[in-house]
Amino acid sequence: MQWLLQFFTWWNGQTLNTRFHTWRHGEFVGKDTAGNSYYRTRGGKLDAALGFERRWVIYVGESDGSATPPGWYGWLHHTSDVPPTQENYLAKDWQRPHQPNMSGTALAYRPPGSMANIGVNPEPAADYDAWSPGA
Repeated sequence: MQWLLQFFTWWNGQTLNTRFHTWRHGEFVGKDTAGNSYYRTRGGKLDAALGFERRWVIYVGESDGSATPPGWYGWLHHTSDVPPTQENYLAKDWQRPHQPNMSGTALAYRPPGSMANIGVNPEPAADYDAWSPGA
């Protein structure tokens, strides 16, 4: 069943083409706490067209770029030359754990006063005058 997903979907982990490219040109660098695997071009070889090494991630399950931890994000985007597995990376105290984007679902954030918020909406402020045509 997994090979069918790799053949027909791009959002479920990796495609067959990505698997082949990774096998042929990739070098495993490490995994994050969610189990996502990180790769670079074998031997750190520079891409002739780009001038730097290619780096990529293969997600466990559904591909979600926002699920990349900050340390790995920096390495993927060449902000850091050293992957988090080769240094003592510690997340900052202001960095929060990943939460998926819940927009469009029943768990989406709906602030007080939103028409999509189920429940009693707050009354308008006392100084609010509704506009009516011709008034």
